[in-house]
Amino acid sequence: MKRHKTVDDYISNNTLWPDELKRLREILLSTGLNEEVKWGMPCYTHDGQNIVGIGAFKFYFGLWFFKGAAIKDEQRVLINAQPGKTKDLRQWRMTSPRDIKPSVIKRYVKEAMQL
Repeated sequence: MKRHKTVDDYISNNTLWPDELKRLREILLSTGLNEEVKWGMPCYTHDGQNIVGIGAFKFYFGLWFFKGAAIKDEQRVLINAQPGKTKDLRQWRMTSPRDIKPSVIKRYVKEAMQL
């Protein structure tokens, strides 16, 4: 997997979900998070702490919350992608632009920032 140096590079090199990644980026930046690249992928931080990342894969795009296990997840969208291996990290997988719910994403981000 290629390690990208900028978020623009990550998005422009993604042929499957570029518009969806741009939309997630806009939403996350509107929350006041700082944008960085870690592990070659977009990562959003607050006060030096990793909060959420965006990613795109063959069958889905989405978010991953670094302390997702502690989020209330009232919408039941967060999953543990590696049960037994991953303790706190949770993914929110999306397969369509209709899956992008800005108000819900912002609510989850706000809660994650408070953790």
